[in-house]
Amino acid sequence: MSFRTAGAALVVVISLALAGCGGEGDDDGKKTIDLNAARGTAPAPKSEEPASSGAKLGEIKGPDGVVVTLTSAVRDKGGFVTVNGTVANRGSKPYTPLTWRSKETEMKSQSSVSGASLIDSAGKKRYLVLRDTDGECLCTTGLVNIRPGESRPVFAQFPAPPASVADVDFQLPAMPSVRIRISG
Repeated sequence: MSFRTAGAALVVVISLALAGCGGEGDDDGKKTIDLNAARGTAPAPKSEEPASSGAKLGEIKGPDGVVVTLTSAVRDKGGFVTVNGTVANRGSKPYTPLTWRSKETEMKSQSSVSGASLIDSAGKKRYLVLRDTDGECLCTTGLVNIRPGESRPVFAQFPAPPASVADVDFQLPAMPSVRIRISG
């Protein structure tokens, strides 16, 4: 078994343990998180508040007509918060958000939201996007050449702040932050 395969197997085992033995859902009927979705190779994990519901937790307006709309921030029993939304290019030229990536040199994907963070102002803590054993973020990757008029789904998964924390600031590098409420 190669190191990469062993690492992937370890991620699956840990995820299954954290998800309560890895069933399709837990006692509350919530779905467990698909690791392929977490890596950005499949649609973002489903949440209790689907992105298509039109709910808007917050909006960030950036340079060149780029708008990030956050639609859900859901806490699960495994100790994670998954933030879902969309990025839309309302400008006139293609946009590649290279500034949104993490500054970590080990990060493999250079076009992702890996630099996102959740800020608990009251607790004075910053929560960074989670990583898998291969060094990939548990977030949307492949954000290159977003054409004018195009919209793409985005997600990022973070360690959950304490249960008493409901309001946090969502930040992307080089963008203003927005206050959002965590559900679940």
